[in-house]
Amino acid sequence: MKIVYFGTSDFAVPALEKLQQHVILVVTQPDRPSGRGMNLKASPVKLKAQELGLPVETPEKARDPEFVQKIQELEADVHVVAAYGQILSTKLLETAKRGGINLHGSILPEYRGAAPIQRAIMDGKTETGVTLMQMDKGMDTGDIIDIVHTPIGPDETYGELHARLAQLAADQIEEWIERIEAGDYPRQPQTHDRATYAAKISNEERELHLDCDAQSEYDRYRALSPSPGAFIHTKTGRLKILKANLGTENGNGFFEHDQEASCKFESGNLILKMVQPEGRRPMRGLDWLRGARAT
Repeated sequence: MKIVYFGTSDFAVPALEKLQQHVILVVTQPDRPSGRGMNLKASPVKLKAQELGLPVETPEKARDPEFVQKIQELEADVHVVAAYGQILSTKLLETAKRGGINLHGSILPEYRGAAPIQRAIMDGKTETGVTLMQMDKGMDTGDIIDIVHTPIGPDETYGELHARLAQLAADQIEEWIERIEAGDYPRQPQTHDRATYAAKISNEERELHLDCDAQSEYDRYRALSPSPGAFIHTKTGRLKILKANLGTENGNGFFEHDQEASCKFESGNLILKMVQPEGRRPMRGLDWLRGARAT
């Protein structure tokens, strides 16, 4: 079996590890500037591929004719795609005998698009999953092969759920890959009128609003933890929320209760366990609160 593996983020790493013995090429996004120094940083998939000794290509645009020709010459049985970050052209998908097979972190047709895991948490969903699908020219619109369902814990963060779904995706593709290679697998068309779209998280959406209920803003915090992170505007500047829990205490504004810092919302409150004020290092919420009162 010959697989060309397309992936970029951490979500795609466990599946690559499962399939490595069949992978003839790994395709990932080019190195990007990162951090304060804006130094070039390789994707998690590129780093894992190099560790495994697999060849890597990093095209700026995978749809470029020269790159498509290069992939066609490999005569792959199947392209496996997971969190790659580019829409693949029909011509590229057709270069493999079984086309492209995608691992997507939602129960399709819900949450098509760039941020399915974050959007599900932000919307207060209690269940999500991984869909294995046959790719077509649309964005996450292809036929469904299999769906693995899993609950979302009431306190589960994006980072925690992302890691669980990545492992579920890896187990799922390992289970199906031989049947896919043989052409022995089901294809169920999606119900397109039930589709929802999971757009990339904007910077404005990271702000927690005190005039909303605590549960909805806690869901927002969970969906953005650990990255890109939620924040609250305070009189001393923007406060990034690193770790928080739902609280049941009564109070106004930012208040202290039982050696913890809390923040009052329209209904309910959040306990601020760890925070990061602008221009400062992470600290306990209580230390920030007591310092803010002293200024």
